[in-house]
Amino acid sequence: MRSSGPRGAGGWRPPGGGDDLPSTPASLAGCYSAPRRAPLWTCLLLCAALRTLLASPSNEVNLLDSRTVMGDLGWIAFPKNGWEEIGEVDENYAPIHTYQVCKVMEQNQNNWLLTSWISNEGASRIFIELKFTLRDCNSLPGGLGTCKETFNMYYFESDENGRNIKENQYIKIDTIAADESFTELDLGDRVMKLNTEVRDVGPLSKKGFYLAFQDVGACIALVSVRVYYKKCPSVVRHLAVFPDTITGADSSQLLEVSGSCVNHSVTDEPPKMHCSAEGEWLVPIGKCMCKAGFEEKNGTCQVCRPGFFKASPHSQSCSKCPPHSYTHEEASTSCVCEKDYFRRESDPPTMACTRPPSAPRNAISNVNETSVFLEWIPPADTGGRKDVSYYIACKKCNSHAGVCDECGGHVRYLPQQIGLKNTSVMMVDLLAHTNYTFEIEAVNGVSDLSPGARQYVSVNVTTNQAAPSPVTNVKKGKIAKNSISLSWQEPDRPNGIILEYEIKYFEKDQETSYTIIKSKETTITAEGLKPASVYVFQIRARTAAGYGVFSRRFEFETIPVFAASSDQSQIPIIAVSVTVGVILLAVVIGFLLSGRRCGYSKAKQDPEEEKMHFHNGHIKLPGVRTYIDPHTYEDPNQAVHEFAKEIEASCITIERVIGAGEFGEVCSGRLKLPGKRELPVAIKTLKVGYTEKQRRDFLGEASIMGQFDHPNIIHLEGVVTKSKPVMIVTEYMENGSLDTFLKKNDGQFTVIQLVGMLRGIAAGMKYLSDMGYVHRDLAARNILINSNLVCKVSDFGLSRVLEDDPEAAYTTRGGKIPIRWTAPEAIAFRKFTSASDVWSYGIVMWEVVSYGERPYWEMTNQDVIKAVEEGYRLPSPMDCPAALYQLMLDCWQKDRNSRPKFDEIVNMLDKLIRNPSSLKTLVNASSRVPNLLAEHGSLGSGAYRSVGEWLEAIKMGRYTEIFMENGYSSMDAVAQVTLEDLRRLGVTLVGHQKKIMNSLQEMKVQLVNRMVPL
Repeated sequence: MRSSGPRGAGGWRPPGGGDDLPSTPASLAGCYSAPRRAPLWTCLLLCAALRTLLASPSNEVNLLDSRTVMGDLGWIAFPKNGWEEIGEVDENYAPIHTYQVCKVMEQNQNNWLLTSWISNEGASRIFIELKFTLRDCNSLPGGLGTCKETFNMYYFESDENGRNIKENQYIKIDTIAADESFTELDLGDRVMKLNTEVRDVGPLSKKGFYLAFQDVGACIALVSVRVYYKKCPSVVRHLAVFPDTITGADSSQLLEVSGSCVNHSVTDEPPKMHCSAEGEWLVPIGKCMCKAGFEEKNGTCQVCRPGFFKASPHSQSCSKCPPHSYTHEEASTSCVCEKDYFRRESDPPTMACTRPPSAPRNAISNVNETSVFLEWIPPADTGGRKDVSYYIACKKCNSHAGVCDECGGHVRYLPQQIGLKNTSVMMVDLLAHTNYTFEIEAVNGVSDLSPGARQYVSVNVTTNQAAPSPVTNVKKGKIAKNSISLSWQEPDRPNGIILEYEIKYFEKDQETSYTIIKSKETTITAEGLKPASVYVFQIRARTAAGYGVFSRRFEFETIPVFAASSDQSQIPIIAVSVTVGVILLAVVIGFLLSGRRCGYSKAKQDPEEEKMHFHNGHIKLPGVRTYIDPHTYEDPNQAVHEFAKEIEASCITIERVIGAGEFGEVCSGRLKLPGKRELPVAIKTLKVGYTEKQRRDFLGEASIMGQFDHPNIIHLEGVVTKSKPVMIVTEYMENGSLDTFLKKNDGQFTVIQLVGMLRGIAAGMKYLSDMGYVHRDLAARNILINSNLVCKVSDFGLSRVLEDDPEAAYTTRGGKIPIRWTAPEAIAFRKFTSASDVWSYGIVMWEVVSYGERPYWEMTNQDVIKAVEEGYRLPSPMDCPAALYQLMLDCWQKDRNSRPKFDEIVNMLDKLIRNPSSLKTLVNASSRVPNLLAEHGSLGSGAYRSVGEWLEAIKMGRYTEIFMENGYSSMDAVAQVTLEDLRRLGVTLVGHQKKIMNSLQEMKVQLVNRMVPL
């Protein structure tokens, strides 16, 4: 109920000193003209009290402050000669109320001073602050034994004003003692020691109370009495108003107070704070937010100006209307789209208004029999949206009537007709020799909101001759115990004249052993079957364009053998029949087991042939793998069937077109061979209308690939040559060609990852070299990479590469050569060896470390040839480990016998991978300028007249002042800049570093161009 908290004591010492009082300001004049009954120490105390009048803190509410009462306090002293009131006025003639008592000379003192009734104004805990002075008993004459240095304070609760209160009804608050007491010496020095004591009372339950002060024999002066309670003052916090709140009765109590949101604000969670016993706001919970159309500024919600909006209370501030929208109103929660611009309901209000895209551009088509591959460029204007997709409309046109109709549901779209995200599509199952119009429409999220015309591009095509569609309606005819007769109808889309039908059948669950028969009619009888057995039949048709696909499976069951007749005369006949049947069955089974199977077909070899094989005069010893050139075969088809496995077209599922090659489409799909799991594969197809030479060239690559078996060589699954289209099936590499993959992921790999890629390529080339195969076109574009970053050497179509590759722009006797990747001796004398492949491997290393940069940049092929002959070599890519660049230089030795072998390259890369610290030393950029530059001039004579002009040209003008301040005032000085120099200059952004260094490299190459005589 009680606690004490001394607020400290203080005093006032008048200027001068001595017994005589000096002249004083008018404001203190009253102190020194006190009545005679007021001793000097009381007057001095009054002066000190004037000096210590302080304003109360904002969280304290006074119920009584004797210093501020203008009239009579109305307090009662009992007995009357006990406590005395000393009445004085200050400079403004306001009364100063002081009570004193000093009956130390008399025994048994019991002097009471009673206050008037004090309303507690609803507070349950109040505080009493006393300011007083008290004399030291030891300083009194004779050291009276009755002198006290304490007094008592009491209170009495009451709901009404009345003083009929008995002494024993008061409750004692505390005995008050002085921290500081004064002596007679203090009076002589005019030093008064003022004490301040604070006590609290609670909990109170009635409307008000009285205070009483009891003196039991002290010499004391009560200067002021302040009675107050504490509150948490009204405050606005988080846009919520919290009212004045009186603290609780308990000193540790926290009162929860709910706040009210200010104007134009709302809340998800009601705001609350807690009022502590000391009058402080603590523990805020929840908050208010300015509602939509208003924003918080200076603790209030202010309206959004025209042109600005706020869509949600959760937004921090008003935002400017996004592009192509406006608002002319205050307190807008959204902006209106301009004419011809739209916003979907699902679009956030902060998103710019958008419009439908323009039409796709540059649509091209590629027709393959009854399939059409379309490819196009995205619209020039996407309407400001990223959700652009495409819709394909197909129309079949009659060239004579000039009428076009919808294609109908039989056309299939790969991957889909509506909602295409990529810019290519393939239509299959079209009619042969038919005119089609395809409309490619670009749409986005607001296309359906626009009343404008469709934005599309049209492509007109005519399909070619094609294989027939599958046979769909097969009916059974006469069925016996050993035969089944079937009939069927011509395919729905014969796509030409049906030349014959091929019927494949096998006993159910015996798919690996089947029989094929052919018929020019639409009926067939399969004989020699087992009684009571289920057989599966599939039929396909053939036209001049080749075979169609097999029909779905049709199952029919032969009739069982009837029970033996009771006629004994039939027993010998039945016995003979059974014997003959067993013999025939054995023959049939033997024929079927040795017949064709879905998947691979291979001629039976005798044991001697497995030991040693002769291939057109080449002897292949067991255990030694040697490459055999398919061109040495008189019949190229023999080479294909020798090295490549034949696959049934029905085992292949084409899913989507991923590119277009010289010979036809390149697709991805699935391969499911009997007894094996399904595999993802890449499928190269040979387009319709090919020549026999094109077919040989196309399959020649398969004849080469089929001889290789290594984890870093692309794996050939097989070929399809016995039906159309002719196909080459290889494993599927998810990340495509290495050069494109590196460009897309510039700077995304660690050095160890890059070295791992190079190691895989080198291992594949070591395998080829060991087999005696020379690749001739080793380049990053001819390396494929899968999802595990495994690199595999591919592209073995030498005839095609040397004749038609766009990089092969330089012609010598015998074909075109990819100059930038080819060794000097191969260019000059067509000396293609594993050593020339090593030179090409060095260029591939440079491509990998530079993330797909073009070797020799924009130098012409003639300039490359002459520069290399003069000794110029590609400079080190940025941040290239010195060990890797040295290996590149070793690969580019002019003397081919000085170049490392592929097995040495693999070993060296293995050492680097096992010791990653060896890759931390980078090539010093200043050493990248070959000696050739020093001999022929500097960059100063280039196209840029100053350092500033050069930096502005490459959009790096912001660094001009830095370069000049650090002494790089000429292009000759700039030529020596290294990557470390750039970092020291403050060029810290990697992209800017790369741009500057690449520009320097290009200028050096241009200098080489000027040096090399044409």
